[in-house]
Amino acid sequence: MSDSSPKLDDWLNKEELTRDHISAFPLAAMAATLDRQESGNTVPPLWHWLYFLPVAPMSEVGLDGHPKRGGFLPPVPLPRRMWAGGRFIFHAPLKVGENATRTSTIANIEDKTGRSGRLVFVTVQHTIEAGGELKLEEEHDIVYRDAPQEGARPQQPQLAPEGETWSRTIDADTVMLFRYSALTFNGHRIHYDYPYVTQVEGYPGLVVHGPLIATLLVDLVRREQPDATLHSFAFKALRPTFAGQTFKVCGEPSADGKTIELWAKDHEGYLTMRATAGIE
Repeated sequence: MSDSSPKLDDWLNKEELTRDHISAFPLAAMAATLDRQESGNTVPPLWHWLYFLPVAPMSEVGLDGHPKRGGFLPPVPLPRRMWAGGRFIFHAPLKVGENATRTSTIANIEDKTGRSGRLVFVTVQHTIEAGGELKLEEEHDIVYRDAPQEGARPQQPQLAPEGETWSRTIDADTVMLFRYSALTFNGHRIHYDYPYVTQVEGYPGLVVHGPLIATLLVDLVRREQPDATLHSFAFKALRPTFAGQTFKVCGEPSADGKTIELWAKDHEGYLTMRATAGIE
């Protein structure tokens, strides 16, 4: 264990309470960003990420564009941070006009060393309630990583499955990335600042948001099974996707129609995200 582990452990079980009003405009803007028509007054699955946004003052923003560490999230001393995955149980949809409350808890902090250097995984649990009703349970995994080491061998990518029943090609260009960053008030510079992402964090291009790809996987289910109700979803990010190249979101429903295996693959056919949806 590193010397900083006891300090990071001080953040375990820390809680934060956030309130928001579920307004209509973010839903209309998100529908436009995904190029789809939406009707009704309910928040589609994963679109809750448009609410409960961290509005840190500029004086509290770090070099990477995120709020500085050491507030709610632990002060992990590693330069790269990204969403690693998440798990969801959907109890009931949020509705436009509701006042909602999100309770967030630091559930786990894991400090380890991998092939690429030191890694710290932080798991945050969220529950969202409105009108005295539990709407959503979420576990959100964040990974913090060392800067890329010169001469380090990249991890061998995994080829994505073939022969999927459903697929959709996505062109996540810089406009889509900008819109999603704006809608989620995400200042992380890896999504819009080309000099920063290539020269500081060492990526070959602008990074497509992991939550955006997860949302597109759920959107694929909604397009292919418009009458189905999503009751659970889990995803794991495996490899970054970069703007400037198309990628595919794919799905394969189970024989009984109750679960759907989902994945995203880049323009070279490599697996970038894997997910499972439960429907009824």
